[in-house]
Amino acid sequence: MRDFLPAEVNAREKVLSTVSGVFESYGFGPLETPAIERLEILQGKYGEEGDRLIFKIAQRGAKATEEADLALRYDLTVPLARVVAEYGDRTGKIFKRYQVAPVWRADRPGRGRYREFYQCDVDVVGPEFGLADAETILVLTDALAALGLKGFEVRLNSRKVLRGLLESYGIDPARETDVLVALDKFDKIGEAGVRKELDERGLDAAFLLLEVSGPEDELRRQLGRTEVGRAGLEEVDRLIDLAGPLVSDGAVRFSPMLARGLSYYTGPIFEVYVKGSTSAISSGGRYDDLVGMFAGRSIPAVGGSLGIERIIPLVSRPEEGVVSPAKVLVAVLDGDSPGDALGLAAELRAARIPTEVYLDEDHVGKQIGYASARGIPYAVLRGPKEKEQGIVTIRDLQTREQTAVPEGDLIAVLRDRSST
Repeated sequence: MRDFLPAEVNAREKVLSTVSGVFESYGFGPLETPAIERLEILQGKYGEEGDRLIFKIAQRGAKATEEADLALRYDLTVPLARVVAEYGDRTGKIFKRYQVAPVWRADRPGRGRYREFYQCDVDVVGPEFGLADAETILVLTDALAALGLKGFEVRLNSRKVLRGLLESYGIDPARETDVLVALDKFDKIGEAGVRKELDERGLDAAFLLLEVSGPEDELRRQLGRTEVGRAGLEEVDRLIDLAGPLVSDGAVRFSPMLARGLSYYTGPIFEVYVKGSTSAISSGGRYDDLVGMFAGRSIPAVGGSLGIERIIPLVSRPEEGVVSPAKVLVAVLDGDSPGDALGLAAELRAARIPTEVYLDEDHVGKQIGYASARGIPYAVLRGPKEKEQGIVTIRDLQTREQTAVPEGDLIAVLRDRSST
């Protein structure tokens, strides 16, 4: 878990504002959900490994000895499913939402990963497979393009493809999750590591590794032996046709090795990479059964997420030090009344000019140095001499030029300078 100083917060907010703007250009609306969910809402939705990483909240007071019944949210998708089930009469037949918020996982994270991190999700609830899946890929890649990233590779697969392979080789469907969890780690632990994990789980699935990493023609032939395998290939090919020509500066390709570890996926799954990245910076897929767990009826859904913690270092570098959002510093000069400085600052703020007052007793040089260090472009000085003459001195902290202006013109001059 981390602290973010003002400059870092500003850099993150610029990225998130850009992304949110792209989401809204596609018609996605914002949603907020609580950080805390009932434990029963979260458990059983992420698979065995995910459930172990849920941060449970201990009971307190008279119930301190009882089992936890609340937890911090693990992701933003399960809370969305709960919301749609609870407010279906208000979300409508098709619900398009985005959410940017922190989530928590009780993990031992490696370098560059955290127990508390932000997710940046878009989801479409209601439509069956097709246009909604293509639009999910397009809105995420457009958001990445708006941040200045290029050279996308959208790796696409379907859980039905993987299920078809397991079925074609006679693997017990009850062991599907074990196989997919191991396969999902291929990028992290390599083929040898996946083989070892499959062995430890009592699965002789070396043939599966050979199949998904071998010639595509052979894989397609094997998948053609099962109905679910053929359906998975049709989904993959359909999405490549729909989204492929429209992905900005990138390509969509079939990636049979892709598994995605979360157990709620039911159809197409994807990950997005950019040139030079070894980890996905966006991912998602279709999860047609998740909302139904809460609603008691089948409700199709598809969504994706931007790996915002990986993206921000690629596109934004915060300024050094603490940066002020103020455009003006009102200096407090010797012999001046501090109340006068506060009053002048109030006038500027009322005119919508962000303004700081220097809040300590220092000579004017230190006050000017403070403003420069915080990135404030202008300082305003109005001491006893200025008051006698009815003027105010404006100091440009970049050019170091000083200009005396009549008190009545101060706001107009500052507005004019701030707009250039």
